[in-house]
Amino acid sequence: MIAVTPQMRVLVAVAPVDFRRGIDGLAQTVREQLTADPFSGCVFVFGNRSKTAVKLLVYDGQGYWLCHKRLSTGRFRHWPTSTTSDAGR
Repeated sequence: MIAVTPQMRVLVAVAPVDFRRGIDGLAQTVREQLTADPFSGCVFVFGNRSKTAVKLLVYDGQGYWLCHKRLSTGRFRHWPTSTTSDAGR
């Protein structure tokens, strides 16, 4: 079970990721693009290029949770964008 606390941080990757990636590939993305520790307990949110699905990656102290939500119709319209020079973060 993922225990959500008020202190829990949620980091969103604004650039789309390849959804063929699993836990190891997304953890690598966390390290390289978000410059964060995938074992930190933060919730990492990733979106696909077509904005029809999201993946959440979180480490709970015993292992990783990987959650995948795909919309049956429509798209995520309000995905955050980067306003800084490093658009991959």
